[in-house]
Formats: sequence, C-alpha cells, structure tokens
Amino acid sequence: MMRLLGSRGEGRSAPVSFERVCKRFGAVTAVDDLSLEVPNGEMLVLLGPSGCGKTTSLRMLAGLESITGGTIRIGETVVNALPPRARDIAMVFQSYALYSHLTVYENLAYPLRVRKLSKAEIDHRVRDVAQVVQIEELLDRKPRALSGGQRQRVALGRAIIRRPAVFLMDEPLSNLDAKLRLHTRGELKRFQRELATTTIYVTHDQAEAMTLADRVAIMNGGVLQQVGPPKEVYARPASVFVAGFLGSPPMNLLAVEATSDHGAPSLRIGETPIPAGDRLGASISRLRTNGNAAILGVRPEDVVLHRTEEPGSVPSEVFVVEDLGNERLVTLNAAGQYVVARVHADAPAEMGDRLWFAFDPGRAHLFDPLTERRVD
Repeated sequence: MMRLLGSRGEGRSAPVSFERVCKRFGAVTAVDDLSLEVPNGEMLVLLGPSGCGKTTSLRMLAGLESITGGTIRIGETVVNALPPRARDIAMVFQSYALYSHLTVYENLAYPLRVRKLSKAEIDHRVRDVAQVVQIEELLDRKPRALSGGQRQRVALGRAIIRRPAVFLMDEPLSNLDAKLRLHTRGELKRFQRELATTTIYVTHDQAEAMTLADRVAIMNGGVLQQVGPPKEVYARPASVFVAGFLGSPPMNLLAVEATSDHGAPSLRIGETPIPAGDRLGASISRLRTNGNAAILGVRPEDVVLHRTEEPGSVPSEVFVVEDLGNERLVTLNAAGQYVVARVHADAPAEMGDRLWFAFDPGRAHLFDPLTERRVD
C-alpha cells in the first residue's frame, strides 16, 4: 500500500520562499513585505485573525492572486507569472470543492485522468489513496451521501493523489464539528508526516496551529509578527499581539510600573511592589520608555492563588470562575485590571472571594508599551 507514501525525503516535495512579497488592493495593503522560508517537507501554519493577510499569502502562492511586489519561489523556480496549473501545488479548501455529480472514486481519479495516466495506474493510485485516508468503503458513493468528515477525507485524498510539490490548505477543518475536527486534525498530522510534502496551512484556530505545525508564522495587519516552533513562540512571544493572541486563555497583559525597591528592581501593580528577580530586572534596565510604564505578561498557568497575603502577592477579588471539569479558570480583578489563573479543578475560589495572586518572575515577560515588543 505505502508506495504512495514512501520515506521522508522521497518524492517531489519542494521548499517555498516568499521574498519581500506585498499585495495591495487599491489603497489597502493586504500583505506587507513578507519574507518567509519554508523548508522542504515542513508543515508551516499561517496563523492570525480574520483579515491579517494569511489567506491572501496562500492565494498568491497558489497563483489565484497576482502579487504587487517581491518574489515567490517553489523550489528553484520563480512562480510569480506562472498560472496555477503550472505550479505543481494541490489545494484543499474549507468548502471541500468536490464534484457533486461524480462518485468518490471519480473525484479521486479526475486529476489523474486529466494527466492522461493509464486506467491501471489510476485504479492503483485511487485505491492506494482511499486506503491511506480510510475511505475504501465510500468509493461508489456521491458527495451528497457523505458526512462532512467523509467529504473532507475525500478532499484530502484528491490532493494527496496528485503527489504535488506543495500542499496548500485553507482552513480545511472549519466546517467540521468540534469532536470530528479534533480527530481529523490528528489524522492530518499523521498524513503530512508520512507524505513528507511541504505543506502551508492557513487557520485562525490556535489549537490547530499548536498541534499541527512544525513552525507557526503569526500575522497581523498584513505583517509577519513572529515565526518559530509552536512551543518556542508560546514560551517567548515577540510582541504584545503574539502574547495576547496565542494561548487559550491568552497571556495576561498588565500595565505595571517598573521601579526600584530599596535599590533592587521591582514592578508595581497598583500599590503593590513585586520583586522583579534577575531576568525581569535585566529587562527593566533595558526598558526605554518615558517614565517607568511597562506591560507585564504572565501566562494563566503561571498564576498562583493564595487565600492569605504572601510576600510578593497582589490583592484581588474573584470576578468569575469557570469550571472546565479537569481545571478551573479564575478571573481576578486586581485594582481594575483582570488576571486569569488556570488552577486545578478543586481549587477553592468563588465569585466575590478576596484572594492574593503571585507568579514566578522567571517565567514572566516585559513588553515596551511604545513598541509593544518584548524587552529581552
């Protein structure tokens, strides 16, 4: 069966590069000076909110949108002026884009028939791919007789069967319900690893990005914000935007005053001074703002709750508690600023309780309020 899949590094997969690519629609800049390298066989996820430029970037790579400036390469070939059919890409859409009048078998076979492969080769590859995406029993059905998850498997199979240099996926799981999306996400990751084909995947769903990506590229306002392995980007967000976008719930971002307490660098949240420790202290020394204003970033899982005041803890009131079964999200009001703590399921906290929260300064981040970039 696995002649289709082969070992990593086999096949026609190719790297992709964007070199100072921009796209303007009249006076609106949809993508601004995008430079990005996607190595051969990597799954890169373009992540960001609606309108950030991720889908436009994908469509420029596919040849569905012309570029305003810059260079796009697939392998060594500049594809700026090539039509989509000449780019050796396969695209999977949110809408599945299946031919409703054809059976599953015929949908899978269609791109091979266009290439005039022999009937024997077509039949072998259709059944091979059907086994890979586990739709062997659906080959005689038409799309209207399939569930959403089955249709998405067919769409993936039709992309796989072409053995392209690059897979392009535009939110392919967004039409599935939550349980099926989770299951299909895992299968998609397995397929991509086995196929070892360069894949660029567009989504606004950070859970998809974190679980699927070899690297994630976060965009906002048409500008690339940060690129790196998901864990690295999560642990060291480059900007306030990345910190506030990645994570569920996202990083707490608090307005603080960077100051000195008896000669040692510290942070003040409201009226409460907090020792900064060595790493945050070094960041404070590099802060270049008017006055002492700064933005403190703390992940919810790094917030610790206390029933009584402890050294370095901040007084607060419980604003709301969300029970999620295996854990609780406790939102605190601290001098008009809201802080979310991710705590274990039986942590005592009820709305209106007075609690103190603390955090490890070695795991927190400081951001410049003017540039909104992390201060290292």
